[in-house]
Amino acid sequence: MNVEDLETPALTADLDVLETNIRHMADHCRDLGIELRPHVKTHKIPEIAHMQLAAGATGITCQRLGEADVMAAAGIKDILITYNIVGTKKLERLMRLAERADLTLTVDSGYVASEISNQAQEKGCEIGVLVELDTGGERTGVQSPKEALRLAEKVMEMPGLSFRGIMTYPSHERAKPFMERTLQLLRSREIPVEVISGGGTGFEAISKDLGCTETRSGSYVFEGPKRISIPANPPNPVTCALRLIATVVSTPTAKRVIVDAGEKSLTLYTNFFRPQLPPSHYGYIVEYPTAKMYGMSVEHGHVDVGSCEHKFKIGDKLSIVPVHQGMTLNLHDELVGVREGEVEVVWPVAARGKK
Repeated sequence: MNVEDLETPALTADLDVLETNIRHMADHCRDLGIELRPHVKTHKIPEIAHMQLAAGATGITCQRLGEADVMAAAGIKDILITYNIVGTKKLERLMRLAERADLTLTVDSGYVASEISNQAQEKGCEIGVLVELDTGGERTGVQSPKEALRLAEKVMEMPGLSFRGIMTYPSHERAKPFMERTLQLLRSREIPVEVISGGGTGFEAISKDLGCTETRSGSYVFEGPKRISIPANPPNPVTCALRLIATVVSTPTAKRVIVDAGEKSLTLYTNFFRPQLPPSHYGYIVEYPTAKMYGMSVEHGHVDVGSCEHKFKIGDKLSIVPVHQGMTLNLHDELVGVREGEVEVVWPVAARGKK
């Protein structure tokens, strides 16, 4: 089947670009001498995770317990979950998962660690633990090196837990004093540190400079304007693997067309640090770089075509690069793999919606 024959809106991935991105990141980390543990929240697809592992990744990172369930069911065993696991039902699921995979969790409090310990002791299993540091991300994480030491010491005393090291996000130069002091304190107490985990696509060299043993890069598989700062009208974004294929369903004026992809097909992304500012555009249209997707309603995409020479007609197909590719993929049940315009594979987004 040709991509032009897909019923729209259809989310596609250029397989040549996807494979190149995976290979380049694996090579980059090998050259740096740092292990790659990709974050699968970007794609939520076991087949892509296996591609990353085959290219050289040492394991995967999940943000949700449900993601880890799906990946373990697909035969992936080395899994880091970088989220505090809280609540009886989730802890029970965690213990079932521990029977099928080698798990490491992050914690930032004695409460979370003790709850995991209680369940692990009851089930007779062992869970690896990293203490999370808040080195400027202002999300989860302990607030000082001394707090990190205290929590590590508590973890080492808890049955069913194995202290493995520390983690932070994002990897940034400002994190260095915090991390160095934490490691100094841990080593002064002769606490072994097996893993130092850094994160963020594009921060691999910084992670290495911080002394990290692994990097949790994720968005590199698809890339996207959000991360690589493509402006409103860039040259063809050849590293961006995702394309949402949409159809022109209305041509109200010579300067405006409507496509069948709105907020429920393309994420309405806003910047966490500047939520009051709307994005400069809602998608980059590959065939017509001067067109601008300037707005969306629930099921309609609004495109300004006033600067295009092409005379648009109902039925025209457009390939739209989403602003945030991972968030857009989370809106779709399947991803269509395309090579040179022909459909090669259809992957279910298996971990979509998992808690």
